[in-house]
Amino acid sequence: MGPRRSVVDYALARRATLASVFAGHTTVADVCDAHPYLLRAAKFHGEATETGCPICRKTKLTHVTYVYGDELGRYEGRVRQAPELAEMATEYGEFRVYVVEVCQSCGWNHLALSYVLGTGEPRSRRGTDESRSRRGRQAQASE
Repeated sequence: MGPRRSVVDYALARRATLASVFAGHTTVADVCDAHPYLLRAAKFHGEATETGCPICRKTKLTHVTYVYGDELGRYEGRVRQAPELAEMATEYGEFRVYVVEVCQSCGWNHLALSYVLGTGEPRSRRGTDESRSRRGRQAQASE
């Protein structure tokens, strides 16, 4: 998949949120408020984990992975799975990946991780270089 860059792990924020819930400062309803679209994405496109839900402790959490980036065009904001990310990392210069953990039982959801993937080179520049070299080869062949 290539190296992850600019990795941000939200484990401390998660721990603080859970501590607030267990101390009674925050209600369970405030943290178990997953949007219906997020729950649907978890059900149909999410990747199962072995981590149990910290709130209801009934089910395992599901990871839903979203991608965002200027180069993605119509694919921006869509859910992707690990094999697709590996392929995208070779096609696009840079895009950000957000991994959200979701409990399909109680609605717990929290941003778990974000990072950047891609070749590191803007796609437009790569396309220009490729087309220049292709035109150069065509010109040499016609001579």
